[in-house]
Amino acid sequence: MMKKLLILAYDFPPYVSVGGLRPYAWHKYMKEYGVEPIVVTRQWSNKYGNELDYIAPSESNETIVEETEYGTIIRTPYKSNLANRIMLKYGRNKFALVRKMVTAWYEFMQFLFFVGPKSGLYRGAKEYLKKNKVDVIIATGEPFVLFKYASTLSKKYNIPWIADYRDPWSQNKNRSNMEFKRKWNEHFEKKFTNNAQYVTTVGESFKIQIETLVKSQFYIINNGFDSESVEKASKIQQSNDILRIAFVGRIYKWHPVECVLEVFANFIKSHNNPKIELNFYGINIENELKGLVNAKYPCLIGHVNIYNKMPNDKLIECLAKHNLMLLFNYYNFMGTKIYDYLGIKRRILLCYSNDPCANELKAKYYPSATQIGNPHLQEELIKETKSGIILENKVHLEKVLESLYEEFIEKGCIECNSVGVENYSRKAQTKQLADIIKNNIR
Repeated sequence: MMKKLLILAYDFPPYVSVGGLRPYAWHKYMKEYGVEPIVVTRQWSNKYGNELDYIAPSESNETIVEETEYGTIIRTPYKSNLANRIMLKYGRNKFALVRKMVTAWYEFMQFLFFVGPKSGLYRGAKEYLKKNKVDVIIATGEPFVLFKYASTLSKKYNIPWIADYRDPWSQNKNRSNMEFKRKWNEHFEKKFTNNAQYVTTVGESFKIQIETLVKSQFYIINNGFDSESVEKASKIQQSNDILRIAFVGRIYKWHPVECVLEVFANFIKSHNNPKIELNFYGINIENELKGLVNAKYPCLIGHVNIYNKMPNDKLIECLAKHNLMLLFNYYNFMGTKIYDYLGIKRRILLCYSNDPCANELKAKYYPSATQIGNPHLQEELIKETKSGIILENKVHLEKVLESLYEEFIEKGCIECNSVGVENYSRKAQTKQLADIIKNNIR
């Protein structure tokens, strides 16, 4: 008999976020592997096309239930709190102190009471479980208040649950940047995961961090690429008129983005109007990057482009039109974008393995990069799949860029003869989770 899995997932399509792709894959593929998924999420709309979509109220005040060929989706209503309503009405520069105070109140109180805009997921799941039986619950964080909801529902209805970490909780310094806040998070992390039957996470380095606090059986369920989107994009030809290089996602302080821009600026200066573009998709520092280009590298204007976030299937189509993929080194963390790069089979440029500037940024902003787990994860995956070039430093990038440009001018494309990438699809990772549920859940 097919097991039933209740999935608590705050981020979920149509909201555009990397975090939503993981539970979406579970919803999409679980049934193929003998597990029926029921997703409980919030109602999302892409009204603004930016970060305001995260706080915008839902259009309906009623729970919406969708029955799809893959399983059930329960979309609960979302009501913006006072801080969010102020921001939507007056913008981010008005009443900042009031907004911070209200946000902080909900951030702390949501772990003591069932309050705040996220609590709709708990109520939606509870209503479903009053009338329906499931075999297991999985909550994917963040937000980690979902662990509270899953833990409570597990006790109330005697259903085993799995805590899925896409990132660490209390060990994350950005989330626990004060001693009081760290202890607060630690307390509730231990409390709510105490009755979790299993813990899943996306990589070994996260497992090492989490298991110092959480005592449970761990499984690694990697992220991956969407097989169907990649299959559709496989028919798209890469650019043959302009050498197009793409970067996707967040840019962190330890990423040597300015160093890379300098290399491209020097390349453009040394060539007569070269046919080359560096395109950024869905980045978090759009204004800063534009300012950097305008102030220090004006020759890049027209060669560097920035695009807003877009749904993953559309993003994959855009990436497939490019010739090369730019990837910054995450060291002991694999990240998510490398999987999409693998899926579309475009050669990856990893910056860097041992660059002085990058090392300085790493020491300043990411000191744990080489302290926990394997700091060569991306390098090893690129070597295993023969999918790209591991650039040692800035000088190496300069030489490789010259060589690749010559290849492009001569052939009208950049060859990528990667192997074994099918092992890194989200579908393959979903099968692993389904096997755990079928074989190990009591």
